[in-house]
Amino acid sequence: MALFNQSRSNIIRLIFLGLFLIMLVQLLNLQIFSGKYQQLAMDNAVFPKVRYPDRGIIFDRKNRAILNNTIMYDLVVTPNESKQTDTLNLCEILGIDTAEYKKRMLEARFKNGPYRPSIFEDLLTPELHARLDENIWKFPGFALVERPVRVYPFNAAAHILGYIGEADSGIIKRSRGFYRMGDYVGRSGLESYYESVLMGQRGVQYMIKDNRNRLVGSYENGKFDTAAIAGRNLRTSIDMDLQQLAEKLINNKVGAVVALDPKTGGILAMASGPTYDPNSLTGPNKQTNYSQLILDVAGPLLNRAIQGNYEPGSTFKPLGALVALDEGVITPSYGYPCPGRYFGCGHGKPACTHKNPGHAANLRLAIANSCNSYFVQVYRMAVDNPEYKGVKKGYEKWRDYLNAFGLGQRTGVDLTSELPGLIPDTSRYNAVYRGSWNSCTNLTLGIGQDMMNATPLQMANAMCIIANKGSYYTPHFVRQIDGQTATDTILNKFKLKHEVLTKISDDAYEAVHAGMQQVIDGTSSRAKIPGINICGKTGTAEKYRIIQGKRIKLEDNSVFVCFAPREDPKIALAVVVENSGFGNTWAAPIAGLMMEKYLKDSLPAERLKEVDRIAHSSLMPSYIPYLQYIEDSARAANWLERYKDSSAIKKFQKTRTRPPFPRSREKAIKTSVGFVIPDPRLFIKNTTV
Repeated sequence: MALFNQSRSNIIRLIFLGLFLIMLVQLLNLQIFSGKYQQLAMDNAVFPKVRYPDRGIIFDRKNRAILNNTIMYDLVVTPNESKQTDTLNLCEILGIDTAEYKKRMLEARFKNGPYRPSIFEDLLTPELHARLDENIWKFPGFALVERPVRVYPFNAAAHILGYIGEADSGIIKRSRGFYRMGDYVGRSGLESYYESVLMGQRGVQYMIKDNRNRLVGSYENGKFDTAAIAGRNLRTSIDMDLQQLAEKLINNKVGAVVALDPKTGGILAMASGPTYDPNSLTGPNKQTNYSQLILDVAGPLLNRAIQGNYEPGSTFKPLGALVALDEGVITPSYGYPCPGRYFGCGHGKPACTHKNPGHAANLRLAIANSCNSYFVQVYRMAVDNPEYKGVKKGYEKWRDYLNAFGLGQRTGVDLTSELPGLIPDTSRYNAVYRGSWNSCTNLTLGIGQDMMNATPLQMANAMCIIANKGSYYTPHFVRQIDGQTATDTILNKFKLKHEVLTKISDDAYEAVHAGMQQVIDGTSSRAKIPGINICGKTGTAEKYRIIQGKRIKLEDNSVFVCFAPREDPKIALAVVVENSGFGNTWAAPIAGLMMEKYLKDSLPAERLKEVDRIAHSSLMPSYIPYLQYIEDSARAANWLERYKDSSAIKKFQKTRTRPPFPRSREKAIKTSVGFVIPDPRLFIKNTTV
């Protein structure tokens, strides 16, 4: 019996010893090895406040800040810490209901997890920030975080500078987690192209919280803080005075203006019409403003300077001449006996504006008189060159020249979303004409038509090639990055000189230049500037549009290209104004004002009157209101179809979500659903079908 009692006593001791060892191990684990509870304590007492860096500043050629930073605030939430918050009070301050509050909290948990801060309301207005700052202690889990926000001091260059937006899941995934929810990234323009330079590096400041969730000081005197590193600044070739003038002149018009420095390829100005105020896509109303811009069929977000495809028309003729000169199939003295039409292919097309004898007696006169017959013949001679033993090989060689000029492919400008234009290859013609075609089939390529399309930037770059007598630099905005090191290679391609024409003599170039100067001096050109020799070329391209199955003849596009001064080119320009008539009517005077402003640094009073006249002339195509009507009606019909049940509509409205079209048109659009869409000719004046 005594042995049994002793054995039971030993077992009890062993049990107590085992429990003691388990508690000791657990204490060691909690206090030494596991950081879970320490982290929980830290989360309760310390708030990691993200310090977003200032993005780099962008300067123009005169070192004026054209894109800068200011400070606004985001309201962020850590969902797992917000259970005791005063929900009703917060909703009242923000102007939302509890359903919207719950929706945002679910989104925060889904996007960034329950233990990490997520943006609850971004870019607060000063009034809203003041109210929240005063009451933030009532809302555990919520905090105010500084956010550097972009500002545009000149209210200009929206398409060039671009805008920033919050990183979405796709961007975060592509960055392999480098970006986080709440980070802002460049979404277009220079902001996007130079994101790696402008972005900087985020930092963290650890702040102590009191029992009312108020930030009361720095944790450990900032021992664990990391500083935000500002992005680097960009120095550009943009002349903001010239840029503002370009945007003023293209106001109320559809088209583009591009000005380059031929010596460097630096872009002096680039304006696209219609445009928008870049400040509208920053601040608390940015999403509403973006929605309105995206729904505008006139395309204010479209940068037509690099995304507009236009037939260059007669502005292409000097380039066609250079190809033929380089190939050796013509000389500057080559003439063509044009009777007013081209009969080389047997059908008397195209026609010319001149039929007097000798108007195309040599290259200079042919350019000056813009003889269609001459340049169609020159094109045919180039592609039918016996050296290539067939039109298809000859055409491919001709197309190679144009690609070398930067046509039919992206120029490589430092902007995203550039389009390549179109110089069709032989496979396209083989498909269209079943392999049976010759130089007569596409002879209007020689006068910049047929399937040829180019962007205004490409046209301006072509003028640089002519001005430089066969060379150019890749067009670009940024000439220098502050703090640039040997490892920075992003600007290297813009310093490389491209030699594209090597067989042409200076005399031949002078013949081309003389013809282009005579275009300005020998006619009633509206691009003339007293005391400056300008080389230019007008162009006019017929335009049609298919609307509701009908082919509508529109006003011609007005096109003009030039460079000046002839002796020492400092500026090259391309101007396109859609559906506005002849090249000399609108595009040429716009170019003249731009050149005079840049070369003389100011405009006299009588020229300022011309600026006002052009700026206040509305040339918006008359079909745009009709297209807007169609688009809005389609959206309205889709919306009403989705929510045709009355209870669904009420539920939809209760969520405070707006239908996908501007508020001002909502009533009119709803009532128009079901109406027969009228004939488009009722909306288009002075047109033929």
